[in-house]
Amino acid sequence: MGNFTFEEINLLCIYNPGTRKGAIEALSEMRGYLEPDETELLALTDSTLAKLRAMTDADFDALELYPDFDK
Repeated sequence: MGNFTFEEINLLCIYNPGTRKGAIEALSEMRGYLEPDETELLALTDSTLAKLRAMTDADFDALELYPDFDK
């Protein structure tokens, strides 16, 4: 699967409308608003997008992006 870092998972939790395609679209849109000096966030966004594009929808659906508060 994607082997997402902790930071990438956090970014996905913020910009995830529920589907892999939607997450790619949301992150791509957000990326367009970044300033040139936001190099760390730019790199994080790019690495997250690369991993999302390389995975399948089924792999994305298997990610645990929401905490289970019942446990």
